[in-house]
Amino acid sequence: MSEAEARERLLGLRFDADVVDVLVAHFADAERRGKVGHGFARIEWLATLELDPSARPVLVESEEGFERWDGHGALGYLVLDEIVRATLAHPPGRARVVVARRCFPTGTLGYWVRRLAEGGLVAALTATSPKRLAHPDGGPPLAGTNPLAIAIPSSDGPALVADVSMGAVTAGDVLVGRAGDDELVPFGGKDAHKAFALAVGLELLVSALAGPEHGAVLVVARPDHDPVPALRALAAGRRLPGDR
Repeated sequence: MSEAEARERLLGLRFDADVVDVLVAHFADAERRGKVGHGFARIEWLATLELDPSARPVLVESEEGFERWDGHGALGYLVLDEIVRATLAHPPGRARVVVARRCFPTGTLGYWVRRLAEGGLVAALTATSPKRLAHPDGGPPLAGTNPLAIAIPSSDGPALVADVSMGAVTAGDVLVGRAGDDELVPFGGKDAHKAFALAVGLELLVSALAGPEHGAVLVVARPDHDPVPALRALAAGRRLPGDR
């Protein structure tokens, strides 16, 4: 699907032009980075959901070191876009925790933290999703794939961005047919208990702060040091997380 076709289809779902800009930018970036499960294929999926195209997120609590947002019926993409824009416009003096309740779907988390790092901020973001990962010993799904993304700005070029789902595959991979439902398990093979532990820990962290519905938690801070150039020199040309 081309960007023009994607834009036309989203307008057909009655999203305003500014919302379409946000969604197309995210989907196109995912396509360029090979994350097609988070790309334009998501538009057909969105068409199956009950949506309020006019819904927008609301900032409900704001202090210097803490913010709470409510998705208020808006897509999680729009919630995180608004949070990123607001944070870049008014960055923390030192650090800030941002909690977003009713925030789903959130897309590729690396996309959001990369934007913050490009603005000079260190950022770590996690978000919950429908329960898809079962205990390594079996049983019902207990946690979402619950990705964790971390971005560190760098003086020598692009930010370093690590973005990892706790699943061996993502739900997006299943959505576009690149993987089957049976492959949606904690990553790690015989060490899958480690990914499962992270998935559960992130699930409960977000739930404790954002409530029982899907949410997101962002930690953002001003860096005191510039560690990425030294790591790049040590890597000697090897690909690092977030490199294209």
